[in-house]
Amino acid sequence: MDIENIKKEALDKLENIKDSVDLESFKRDYLSKKGKIRDLFSLVKDLPIEEKKTLGQKINQLAQEIEEVFLLKEKDFIKEKKEEIDLTLPAKPTDLGSLHPITQIRREMERIFQLMGFSVVEGPEIEDEWHNFDALNIPEGHPARDALSLGKTFYLKGGNVLRTQTSSAQVRYMKKMKPPIRIIVPGKVYRYETTDASHETNFFQLEGLLIDENVSVANLKAVLKKFLEEFFKREVEIRLRPSYFPFTEPSFEVDMLCTVCDGKGCAACKRTGWVEILGAGMVHPNVIKNGGLDPKKYKGFAFGLSIDRPTMMKYKINDIRLFHSGNLNFLKQF
Repeated sequence: MDIENIKKEALDKLENIKDSVDLESFKRDYLSKKGKIRDLFSLVKDLPIEEKKTLGQKINQLAQEIEEVFLLKEKDFIKEKKEEIDLTLPAKPTDLGSLHPITQIRREMERIFQLMGFSVVEGPEIEDEWHNFDALNIPEGHPARDALSLGKTFYLKGGNVLRTQTSSAQVRYMKKMKPPIRIIVPGKVYRYETTDASHETNFFQLEGLLIDENVSVANLKAVLKKFLEEFFKREVEIRLRPSYFPFTEPSFEVDMLCTVCDGKGCAACKRTGWVEILGAGMVHPNVIKNGGLDPKKYKGFAFGLSIDRPTMMKYKINDIRLFHSGNLNFLKQF
């Protein structure tokens, strides 16, 4: 058994290794369980004890020396590989997510109202009929519970509903808070209706409520005008048209002078010069009473607007269904 020849052979091969492939090959041939050094131990087992002890020590020493040289060589290769990396090169581009366009507009609306002194609160999407209808002056049997201006309702087992408007949070917060109350309630609402480019079965709405002493329609108009000017980043003209909502009296449809044609008349405003933007009105005394407040002492106004439609106006989106389509090509634009 010529240990010195194996040692010389191994060291020569280590000296001539050119790359990591040669290094792995050497490790397999000499240092693995089936390598040449391990084979030497198999030749020792049949020798007398004294010879086995002497030869075993020499083989252990050989294995240690070869492994030390091998590890130094491996370390040099790792160092060389690190030095090959050019740290000045730009990193690989990473796909980053972005906020949904409705989320962007919702946050912008919240920011504007917060600067005007309103607090942002949330209400439950699964609502009981009393808060969704009765508390809002919509009694049992009223057509608004089915297919009138509020749209058809999703009824759930147990008598609850998917809220048809964020107005259902009004009474909840009147009972929790003392006037003055200034809140907005953004969130998703549900209507059981046929979908098309301008209608969806679920969409986002923002409810506003202000309750205090000596509140008037003039206050309502001033708040809405200020909000719209901040949102559209321009001076706007609005008008209040008489309308009907069970939870407000008087009630108004709020129109804004068309920003596309400046009131001259175009396809966007159906040649009228005005665009309907939201519904509003003075809170009905029955609603104030249902909130646990004295309607003789306190008055207030409420308003509700879609978040989806102003988003469509701002980004010139022609189909509301795109918001919930999951289409990445659409979403990456924002």
